Formats: sequence, C-alpha cells, structure tokens
Amino acid sequence: MKYFKLPDLGEGLPEAEIVEWHVKAGDSVSVDQLLVSVETAKAVVDVPSPVDGVIAHLFGAEGDSIHTGEPLVEFVSDADDDTGTVVGTLSQAEQTGEDHFIIGASPSTRAHQQQRTTPAVRALAQRLAIDLDTLQGSGPGGVVTMSDLEQASRLNSQFGAPKKLKGVRKQMAINMAASHEQVVPVSLFDDADISEWPDNTDITMRLIQALAHACKEVPLLNSWFDGQQLALRQHDSIDLGVAVDTEKGLFVPVLRDIGKRSEEDLREGLNRLRADVEARTIPPKELQGATITLSNFGTLAGRYATPIIVPPQVAIIGAGVIRKAPVVRNENITAGRILPVSLTFDHRVATGGEAARFLKAFIHHLEGV
Repeated sequence: MKYFKLPDLGEGLPEAEIVEWHVKAGDSVSVDQLLVSVETAKAVVDVPSPVDGVIAHLFGAEGDSIHTGEPLVEFVSDADDDTGTVVGTLSQAEQTGEDHFIIGASPSTRAHQQQRTTPAVRALAQRLAIDLDTLQGSGPGGVVTMSDLEQASRLNSQFGAPKKLKGVRKQMAINMAASHEQVVPVSLFDDADISEWPDNTDITMRLIQALAHACKEVPLLNSWFDGQQLALRQHDSIDLGVAVDTEKGLFVPVLRDIGKRSEEDLREGLNRLRADVEARTIPPKELQGATITLSNFGTLAGRYATPIIVPPQVAIIGAGVIRKAPVVRNENITAGRILPVSLTFDHRVATGGEAARFLKAFIHHLEGV
C-alpha cells in the first residue's frame, strides 16, 4: 500500500479539519483529481491526488482534524509490504490499526484520546455523547476519569454540551494565548484632527499611508522579535497585516510593501484580499509574514482599544470611530472631526519614547492635507 500524508498547506500550519471528501474507498482517481477539501486555520484548501490509483482507505471523517504529516489516503498497491509514502516515510507501528499512525510532531486526536482514557471511560463517554477532547482530566497525567465524565454529564444537562473551537476561531484563540504569554504590551492613545479631510477621503488608505510614513520615521517598530533568542529582525519592506472581520472569525491578510505602492495599487490590492477572504479562497501565504498590523475597528464601534500583538511582530495600530468634537484653532473653539488612534507595542523591544515618536509621526501624517 502507498499512503498519501497531509502535506504542509502553508508555512507550517500544524493541522487541518476535513470539510468534505470528494472520493470514497474503491474509487479510481487520476493525478490532480480533487480528493478532499480541508479547512486550515487560514483558509479552505482543496487537496488533489498526487498519483493515479485506486483508493483503498480514507483516514478521517468529515469534521475530523488531521495533523500535517499524518496519513490522509491509502492507495492500493501491488506490493502489500510497501510502506513508502508520497510525502515522507510512514513508520511501522508494533500493532495494527489506524490509531497507531502517529506521524510528525503531534499525535492525532484519536490516538491522543486512547492515551489519556481507559476503554471503560471511552465507552461511557460514547454512551453519554461526551466529546473527550472537551475535558481536562483530573487523573494522573491528565487522564480523564469516571468522575470527570459524571461532572461533564451534569454540566451538559444543565447548560448544554460545549463545542470545540475549530478553524479560524481555534487559531485565533491560540494566537491570543501566545501573545499573552510572549509579549510585554504597552498602549498609547491619542487623537488626530482630520477636520480638513475632503468628504470623499479614503480613510483606510490614509491610515495605511500614515502607517508607512511612521515606519520610515521609526523603523524599529516594523520588526520581528524572537523572545527566546532575544534577537531582533528589522524589515526594510513594510508588509501590513490588515484585520478583516468575518462571520467565520478574524482574518489578517497581508498587504505587501506598502511603502512603495501608489494609493490606487494599494486600494486594488486590499479589495482583492478582502474579496478572497470573504470567499475563503485566499492562499495561506497571503495571511502570513506581516511585519506590523492595522486594526480599523472604528468601522464598527469603539473609540480606543488595546490591540493584541501577534508574535513575532512588535506593534499594532488601532483606529477608532471618527467623531465630531470641539477643537481649538487660533485660540478659537470650533467644530471638528477627530480620529482616535491606539498604538500597542512590545516594551521588550521599543522604549516609550520610540513608541511615542512613532505615534506622533503617524498622527502628523494623518493631519496633513
């Protein structure tokens, strides 16, 4: 048999969720024929067949998660003892059964369940319709016990069964936890007087251009920081992550090299990225590699915020709701338009003075007509 393992779908994404199988056991397939659609933390990806052959077995059902490097499809082969794979090498297990196909850095969900429970607990969990992956075991080494199941059953009866986060929302939770553990954040807040902006001003483009200007004035904030090695990588190119809110969760596509592009080119590029995000057709590489991030949450609500930095980045700018407010000009009070801005930076990398100068440059550019 030959095994096709789940390939790396984009710069090290660790797992994917099976959305839909397009083949079944016994089907004959040709090279590049669509096998399965999977959802990563970034996008829905169609996985084609790497060979001509007959499907012997599919690993995983729709809704299951599978890790990069684990078997996805088994093809019929003339050699029964062939353990070669299309990608990498499949290690022999001492016992047979799909639970023993543990490839790569992380075990499969099913194998993990086998290790942290007993057969009796698994049987009871199945009878009670309890997902063992939603439980934190109280036994030695995190083993799920009967008392854990009883407690979970009582909670499920009272509040309903919990649902595991998947796809984009799961990755968002992981990223936010990583930020909390790895970053020392400090936030600065200020206002930009945009009263002189023309009525047809493209607000997002002004924010992007101002951010590019600030990065050139204080390039330190356009960096990646390795907290383990205490190493800083400064970037010449400004690759801007732009937060996009969707029903599926938060996506941050990357607008490349913003400091060297015209406003028309930036607008066209951003529109394309947003359209691809909404259609869930955006390639994973377009969601990776940001050197700094912009969150324009003011299109929805909110004046100031403490935006979350996603490592290895060291800064993120937030823009709040534009409001009418009194402003002082030439010692006179007049009606104006105010854009609130927030800068969160990693204080391990930048000083308060450097962050303040960055914010000052950002605001100065916004207030220019």
